Amino acid sequence: MSQNKLFLIIPIFIVAVSLYVFTAGLKKKEENFPNDETTQYSGKVSNISQSGNLKEIYLAGGCFWGLEAYMQKIDGVEDAVSGYANGKTKNPKYQDLHTSGHAETVKIIYNSDIVSLEDLLEYYLRVVDPVSVNKQGNDTGTQYRTGVYYTNEEDKTIIEKILATEQTKYDKPIAIEVLPLAQFFDAEDYHQDYLAKNPGGYCHIDLSLADKPLDKKTETQSKEPKIDIYKYPRPSDDELKKQLTDEQYQVAVNSDTERPFANEYWNNFEKGIYVDITTKEPLFVSTDKFESGCGWPSFSKPINEDVVKYSEDDSFNMNRTEVRSRSGNAHLGHVFDDGPKESGGKRYCINSASLEFIPYEKMDERGYGYLKYLLE
Repeated sequence: MSQNKLFLIIPIFIVAVSLYVFTAGLKKKEENFPNDETTQYSGKVSNISQSGNLKEIYLAGGCFWGLEAYMQKIDGVEDAVSGYANGKTKNPKYQDLHTSGHAETVKIIYNSDIVSLEDLLEYYLRVVDPVSVNKQGNDTGTQYRTGVYYTNEEDKTIIEKILATEQTKYDKPIAIEVLPLAQFFDAEDYHQDYLAKNPGGYCHIDLSLADKPLDKKTETQSKEPKIDIYKYPRPSDDELKKQLTDEQYQVAVNSDTERPFANEYWNNFEKGIYVDITTKEPLFVSTDKFESGCGWPSFSKPINEDVVKYSEDDSFNMNRTEVRSRSGNAHLGHVFDDGPKESGGKRYCINSASLEFIPYEKMDERGYGYLKYLLE
């Protein structure tokens, strides 16, 4: 090779290497910080599955030291992390907040079998001034605004419902912003568990309010459980065709009726609960089941009046009241007025094919542990 050609090749090689290194650096940077249109997280990247028992919600309520410590005291909260959410920059520092647009926010990871999102929001509303704009306690600034940031679109309906109820208590409009989580960055280490490390540190929140039961908690004694419809979405008909037997599909989806005395649960009196075959929403409890002699499972009442709905049924030249499930709109059966008078006088005559039975000993495993008190 001539010396002149060598002099030409060397600069080209150097430029090619430089471009490769530069491009690799850009690619690495893009991997660390996705496009602004995507949700961004930093620090401890969340691996919480919103379809499992562990859920997450992000709450802004003034100085995060107090809100973090407060939420950690609530039964069912697995972890609370202080951080910065929904701002204009990446990787902000505490001293940047007056210009970065972030809100001091607490990421809350909770077990939905123990505490619901509704309950967490009720606890939250105890310790924030919901009509105050950019001010909580002695702290003022946009970083101290109130907000609820969600990563699960279904949570939005719950949040808006709770805040709509809260609004009825005030003449001024509620200032809590409700938005999808755009970004969340963990705060510096010295902010994490700050009040545990500094028991005398500043806190604008009365932490003892976390120990005070919500008013609705006393309803447990009345054995009227709260069933969250959003936990039990209905699959499509195509999905149900794959999941169900032909008989289950014909009964639950096409409103057919199974044969009496030849179905799965007509004479089952094992301890447990019965759930909707289409959505797994809880419907009936074994303690309300009785032997009616009709050949189908019979119950004196549903687990909660909210989980069923009714319609007139004039088929077969009869006038009956049809019972359908709330979330799945599955055909369950009919309700009659010839049940045990001591139990209210109703007989819910239900098709086994529309139900799945969950034995008491498997209720925790299947996510129904929060209803075990009904059978104890």
